Amino acid sequence: MTDHDDFPAPQQGLVVTHFLTVRDVRVSREFYADIFGGQVVLAENPTTVRSANSWIIMNPGGGPTPDKPDIVLTPPQPGDPVSAFLNIRVADIAAFYADARAKGAHFLTEPKDRKAELRCYLRDPDGYLIEIGEATGMLHGVFADRPATPS
Repeated sequence: MTDHDDFPAPQQGLVVTHFLTVRDVRVSREFYADIFGGQVVLAENPTTVRSANSWIIMNPGGGPTPDKPDIVLTPPQPGDPVSAFLNIRVADIAAFYADARAKGAHFLTEPKDRKAELRCYLRDPDGYLIEIGEATGMLHGVFADRPATPS
């Protein structure tokens, strides 16, 4: 572990972290440290990577434990529906996109203009969806069109 100040253990109040169940801790740790400029705070058990003002905690899946009875943790399988994803805000999406692609990140599309923001998505090595966005119009009261309502 590095500097204790980098570990998500607040002296008071709380911090929010995001936990991912991963297939290969090393591969995921390297992805989040490399693509998001993260600092590995703890290499294993659980892997903890600090990126900007957030932490991503990663561990392999497993069965129930006394504090989470009847819960099994598994990484997503191809084709699984998405019900949650990381939302990462950047100052310059074009620069982030180019840098991440050069490092091997695979995006679903290039950044798209959604009026309120520029955004695109990528998947991590386990298939977790990650939104990358840059606020544009929303900073000036311009928001994305609402989804069409079914008739």
